[in-house]
Amino acid sequence: MKKRIVIALGGNALGNTLPEQMVAVKSTSKAIIDLIEEGHEVIVSHGNGPQVGMINQAMIELSRADEKQPNTPLSVCVAMSQAYIGYDLQNALREELLNRGIHLPVATMVTQVRVDADDPAFQNPSKPIGRFMTKEQADIAAAKYGHEMKEDAGRGYRRVVASPKPVEIVEIGAIKALVDAGQLVICCGGGGIPVTLNGNHLKGASAVIDKDFCSCELAKELNADYLIILTAVEKVAINFGKENEQWLDHISVDEAKEYIKEGHFAPGSMLPKVEAAMDFASSAPGRTSLITLLEKAKDGINGKTGTKITL
Repeated sequence: MKKRIVIALGGNALGNTLPEQMVAVKSTSKAIIDLIEEGHEVIVSHGNGPQVGMINQAMIELSRADEKQPNTPLSVCVAMSQAYIGYDLQNALREELLNRGIHLPVATMVTQVRVDADDPAFQNPSKPIGRFMTKEQADIAAAKYGHEMKEDAGRGYRRVVASPKPVEIVEIGAIKALVDAGQLVICCGGGGIPVTLNGNHLKGASAVIDKDFCSCELAKELNADYLIILTAVEKVAINFGKENEQWLDHISVDEAKEYIKEGHFAPGSMLPKVEAAMDFASSAPGRTSLITLLEKAKDGINGKTGTKITL
């Protein structure tokens, strides 16, 4: 039976460098087109963890080399990452579709996502981006660019930025139009370009939005049947890495809440994935979230693997 599926690609599906990305998108595309070949309708979102950090660092180096070049806002760096990831991904998807004799238009939508300017996350920046620095380098970055720097587990200092919750996908009308017209759409890259609203003006925010929470909002807005959140393991586990480790096949939203209370899922790792999956599954009857590996997505939809979360 045909399903409308929003699939959220993690950073592991895109590589850590541009050459790695160009290779990674080929295997990523095969897994996505497997779902389309089965008759499903797919919308793709993706992370940009390493990419936005590299772009941000490159823009900083440019401003150092040329005094006339101002520092590039983080929101612009997110936009750049959406475009160049989308460029590689849409070409790989198009090629894989044609290799299988499927003629389906593919489009990348540069997507803005509104956040609340009063979101508490802005008062407690916690999301690390960019390279590790010495204390001296971190002090210079803080003084020159106003960056907030934090020591990271003994490995050096990194810039940290806010990670507010998504409130509204600004281009959702255009995304819906493309999806309803039968196109394969890539959107909400990196959680979307974070913006705040002042009257009719959208202003870029110095933040990054969690791509799983944004993908959840996208799936709800598009009335999707499935939200697939891809990760580095085939299933979600409780007591992960311990002798009593238990892999989960199918859990309810209420069971997931209990596991969260018991502290089974690591913040910044599996916790936001489970929270986003719960949010989508509880948003309407019949909606299902699936957390699994990229290469297991088709098997997961067919009930053979992965962790499903439902009401």
